[in-house]
Amino acid sequence: MTTLDVSRYIYSFDEAARKAGIRFKTGENFEEYIEITTNIVGKSPTFPKFRPECSRLEPGRAFWIVGEDQAGDIAHVQALRVDYLTTNLTEHLESLKDCYADPKIQAGSGSSCVCHAPAARNITGTVAYHGDIWLREDFRGQGLPRTFSSLAFGLAWAKWSPDFIYAFVPTWSIEKGVADRYGYRHREAHGSVLRIPDLGIEDDEWLVWLTRFELSELIKRTVTETLVPGPS
Repeated sequence: MTTLDVSRYIYSFDEAARKAGIRFKTGENFEEYIEITTNIVGKSPTFPKFRPECSRLEPGRAFWIVGEDQAGDIAHVQALRVDYLTTNLTEHLESLKDCYADPKIQAGSGSSCVCHAPAARNITGTVAYHGDIWLREDFRGQGLPRTFSSLAFGLAWAKWSPDFIYAFVPTWSIEKGVADRYGYRHREAHGSVLRIPDLGIEDDEWLVWLTRFELSELIKRTVTETLVPGPS
């Protein structure tokens, strides 16, 4: 797969979003991102994974995507980060290092995470996390989950070429097929049983993921199917 393939892939979904009335912008300043997300009515608070006072979010290791409608109001947000794991995802999650730069100092009393997804023990290396996904209600039901997740996939590939890309989704997302529309091929229950009492977090979510090969094939297949041949 070439850089041009990835560029075409990203461009195609950026254009699809524009046609639906959303214009994307990206950034790496997470203080700005938190300022944006804190003021969104109806969105759950951003987890420590994307809060600069909690996690290491240096330039080049994390970015956010914000979608605005034609009036300039926020219609969508999501964020991604990369971790270079020398252990595996299970140990990374259960250590709370996905939430805090220094869990021993920063994690409050009673904070814990348990990962019951067997496959997480095989997820290692350059690993991208995709989360904090929110779409405004009036844009739902228009097929946009695939558009914004595909944009995230393309940008993650361009920046990091990760060995894996993963996310956590609630059970209702699995039952309603939303996770399928994101494009993730694999799923396992109880991937993150996270408890952070200080922040009122008590979640039990599914782990969904793609391998590097699957992400590459997804991008190549999409480009092949959507690329219109030029005149001969």
